[in-house]
Amino acid sequence: MGEKKQAIYDASVLGKPKMAVLGLQHMFAMFGATILVPILVNGYFGGDGLSVQVTLFFAGIGTLLFHVFAKFRVPAFLGSSFAFLGGFATVANLNTGKYANMSYADKLPYACGGIVIAGLMYLLLAVVIRLVGVKRVMHFLPPVVTGPIIICIGLSLAPSAVDNASANWGLALIALIVVIVFNIFGKGMFKIIPILMGVVISYAAALVMQAMGITNADGSAIINFAPIAEAKWIGIPPFIHAKFDLTSIFVMAPIAIATMMEHVGDMSAISATTGKNFIEDPGLHRTLFGDGLATALAGLFGGPANTTYGENTGVLELSKVYDPRVVRIAAIYAVIVSFIPKMADLIGTMPTAIIGGISFILYGMISAIGVRNVVENKVDFTRSRNLIVAAIILVSGLGFKNGITFNVGATDITFTSLAIAAILGILLNAILPGNDYSFGENYSGDINRGVSFNNSVAEED
Repeated sequence: MGEKKQAIYDASVLGKPKMAVLGLQHMFAMFGATILVPILVNGYFGGDGLSVQVTLFFAGIGTLLFHVFAKFRVPAFLGSSFAFLGGFATVANLNTGKYANMSYADKLPYACGGIVIAGLMYLLLAVVIRLVGVKRVMHFLPPVVTGPIIICIGLSLAPSAVDNASANWGLALIALIVVIVFNIFGKGMFKIIPILMGVVISYAAALVMQAMGITNADGSAIINFAPIAEAKWIGIPPFIHAKFDLTSIFVMAPIAIATMMEHVGDMSAISATTGKNFIEDPGLHRTLFGDGLATALAGLFGGPANTTYGENTGVLELSKVYDPRVVRIAAIYAVIVSFIPKMADLIGTMPTAIIGGISFILYGMISAIGVRNVVENKVDFTRSRNLIVAAIILVSGLGFKNGITFNVGATDITFTSLAIAAILGILLNAILPGNDYSFGENYSGDINRGVSFNNSVAEED
């Protein structure tokens, strides 16, 4: 009971049926947040925003594309990025120049065009890393920077978990308890699919509660089946073609500064979780390239920007199954579901309270990985410069809830809280005296960050 689970790097030992179920678990983990992005964007664009089907299609295709460039070694899932929500809202509200008489539907392609350019910025950074080397780049991203950033990634998502759970605390509590019980007391296959069991059992509970006449806190039905009846069984996702304009580009593209820093943090988190050195092999330049190309491709045909998903990192931590093939199975599921509107809507009926209850664990685990990053790298917080860097990152990452908006020409540009935290942390670490971090020397610590150059040396220590 409660024994430490052994990591599984080759899921084929479990058999194909179990691998299929594990892939399903990853799909459910990403689904709620991934489809929430187009739902929110639709609100900004008066119902003429992003399509859930297109979003799911490019989440799956983007993940598979990422795996190709990452040499099929990194167990990451690419879902919809929340960082660009402010950009979508800004484009939707543009009312000057050519945008003055545009409908919401006409503005959307320009927002997507900005996402294409944002994705291309990833490619530029990837080239820089490839030319100068990851060691020089990581010198400016020591554990005192990446650790607090990872902590912020998890904690910044915490309000979302609480908001979702507050729709129906009873149902959220059921989901949370089921995940804990199966993770701690589960046996065999059930021990490595706690998230999926949480979804299935809590959804069954939701059906029972609805049959008993129980409603959400606001009086709404726990599950709304109306969209399922109206949806078709088969349907091609409604792709659109991106359009380009400097105004929308200046709105969307700068957000890539934030998401690129989040990518570094996410790669560190996944590396630390799996104990693999993904920063060095396949290399940060490859993962950035794959992420950026997936984002550009999604934007080109009417999808949201992609980002490596913390929810799925949490699943890795819980299940201890680190085989990237399982994540690719989830990506294939997402593509298939994108062509089945009725199934997409069925999964979309999953109550937000269930998503919230499960997110309590997933989001918290991301932050816990950040804490481990700091502890196992033995960051010295008796040094004032380290305290200052970490403090600024944490306060900025959690304090600027609405980010910072500034004006460029006639356009408002918003930097999210994570963008501010990452930029300030990197700048402070570079400027303040005493930056003695040398990447690749603390082998044990670097392995736990997933960024060691010499794992064998650490294993001998």
